[in-house]
Amino acid sequence: MRTDPFTDVAAFVLGNTSDYESLGVLRYLFAVLFAGLLVASVVIARGAWRRDPAQRTGATVLTWLFRVLMGSMWFQGAIWKLPLPVSGGLQYWTEQMAADAAFPFFAGIVNTLILPNMPIFDPLILTVELGLAVSLVLGVAVRPIAALGLLYVLGLWVGLYRHPGEWPWTYIFIAIVHGQFAIHHAGRSLGLDAWRQQFAGGGA
Repeated sequence: MRTDPFTDVAAFVLGNTSDYESLGVLRYLFAVLFAGLLVASVVIARGAWRRDPAQRTGATVLTWLFRVLMGSMWFQGAIWKLPLPVSGGLQYWTEQMAADAAFPFFAGIVNTLILPNMPIFDPLILTVELGLAVSLVLGVAVRPIAALGLLYVLGLWVGLYRHPGEWPWTYIFIAIVHGQFAIHHAGRSLGLDAWRQQFAGGGA
């Protein structure tokens, strides 16, 4: 149950949300992992800021902040894909996609391919979402990973388009953010991609 943004953020960072609690002792492992990602992101950003004067702009700082927030969203979303092999939450929402997809062919894919093979797809989806989280929080390989995130979110948009509890524009907005991250090389804003660009002459 939500209380207020500050309390809820603190609860998530400390591993005290219902999604964490369902993991048992593993909750502490994921809480430490998330905290480690945040600390690493700050260290990377500080290093990029000190080394490269071009990084010292308001736009760069805001891009870093937006990227970290979006990565945090993916990390939080990944938590309820546990426990493996099949999370009850993911099973439920996949069934909703089979019922509420925008197009019959998409519902058919969910019904015939994904639902019968949930022990395979659950770990795959968990891996994708954790990968998005790590990429965005650390600013590494952001351009290709953000493009993947855009396609992934569009799949959710199509799959849940007719669901009465979902607002389709939510997924469009999230897809747009990922598209902007890809177009504008968001990882080069106080991220590891900035380091790669400086030392290797490139970067995603």
